[in-house]
Amino acid sequence: MDLYDSELQVIAAAEALAVRLGATESHTVAAAVMDTHGRIHTGVNVHHFTGGPCAELVAIGNAAAAEAGPLVTIAAAGDGGRGLLFPCGRCRQVILDLHPDALVAIPGSASAGPPEIAPITALLPHYYRQPESAPQRLLRFHPRYYEATTSARKNLTVRWKESHTPGPALAYFEHTEHGPLPIDINSVDTHRLSELTPQILQLKDRSSVEGYVANLRDHYPTMPEDPEVDVVTFRLSAVNI
Repeated sequence: MDLYDSELQVIAAAEALAVRLGATESHTVAAAVMDTHGRIHTGVNVHHFTGGPCAELVAIGNAAAAEAGPLVTIAAAGDGGRGLLFPCGRCRQVILDLHPDALVAIPGSASAGPPEIAPITALLPHYYRQPESAPQRLLRFHPRYYEATTSARKNLTVRWKESHTPGPALAYFEHTEHGPLPIDINSVDTHRLSELTPQILQLKDRSSVEGYVANLRDHYPTMPEDPEVDVVTFRLSAVNI
């Protein structure tokens, strides 16, 4: 899947900061994170024999200090031209607990191939979630759905492997100047892809299940033939009405 310009900006910020590192062994990895308003926050690791935070954690802390709110994209790069790095196990758990809807930039699967983007849940399968964690959740949308969402014409979406739950969330519109919208997720119902019907999808006019599924496969190119998917219904929160 092609990366958005905003995601490429996060990668570029991490790699540009990494170029300036390497003078000491204390700082060898740089990280960049983007919040829902498109602001980028950076940080570097602090290596020490007593232990020290990874660059991703420092960047997350800097974002919190700036009252950034939920983060949408995270990338880390190594000094000495090492390029993008996978987050360590501890960072994966922290990201999952604090920013469960973040996408993480990772090295491409092909040798010297372009970078890829993955949800944090894909990098930590069969995960444990800290019970006390109560992060602000995000429901991500393509920017073309902004007007339909603000007018309440769109109140249903189908997701694969995104682990949404009922409750308050933010509708975040990828790579756009539109700010996030407070919403309430009303329900999350799981179905096989082959079980979807016009009634379940609340289709109107000339829309078809086949067309809906084709669009879904464009969004999730690695989705298998007949996976379980979540039908998520939502509404604008009262503060927007």
